[in-house]
Amino acid sequence: MRWLLVLIVIALAACEPIQTTQSIPQRQDLSRGEVRALAQRAAQQFVSVVDRVEPVAEEECRRATRGVNCDYQIVVDDTPGEAPNAFQTVDANGRPILAFNLALILSAQNADELAFVMGHEASHHIAGHLGRAQQNAAVGALIFSGLAALGGGSADAVRNAEQMGASLGARSFSKEFELEADRLGTVIAIRAGFDPVRGAEFFTRLPDPGDKFLGTHPPNAARIEAVRRTAAAL
Repeated sequence: MRWLLVLIVIALAACEPIQTTQSIPQRQDLSRGEVRALAQRAAQQFVSVVDRVEPVAEEECRRATRGVNCDYQIVVDDTPGEAPNAFQTVDANGRPILAFNLALILSAQNADELAFVMGHEASHHIAGHLGRAQQNAAVGALIFSGLAALGGGSADAVRNAEQMGASLGARSFSKEFELEADRLGTVIAIRAGFDPVRGAEFFTRLPDPGDKFLGTHPPNAARIEAVRRTAAAL
């Protein structure tokens, strides 16, 4: 159970101006000491959530996969002024990385929200979404570039078609991936002792992407419903 930079969060979050971290956007009357105290509580809450969610996510990963690195590394992006964000990736050795920035840690209204987001990101790795998206992109690039070449397109036209095909291929199942991660993230959050339905209220504060054709994320209402259904089934 190893993760980076968590202790740095306490120091850095406490030093950032309130307007750059987007931590408490409607509380401009807070003193610097109050901001520091709130930042420290947010950091401590994050550490507590990591301690409970990470081992559950690793256990689920080992149970559901074969030959996959399940040793999660959790990192914190301390860049000031960023919008709240979290994502999953892997390093050069295939080790899964869960990355959170300060704005997300500070904007979470409770531990359940952090636990749900952490479970969601961990689920992307368990379900192999990164690799599947790369495969879809490669197939899309091959098909589109092939069609452009068959049509007598120039080298530039073929390259443009390849890029378009890769983009469309990567997006082809992204909504399904998000919902799948929401459902498995719900299971992980519950097993770690958190309330994912309460945690999914995080979506109510995000811009709704709607149900756009080839959009990357499903509507917020659909995601909340997926969490509620999964939690009810458990």
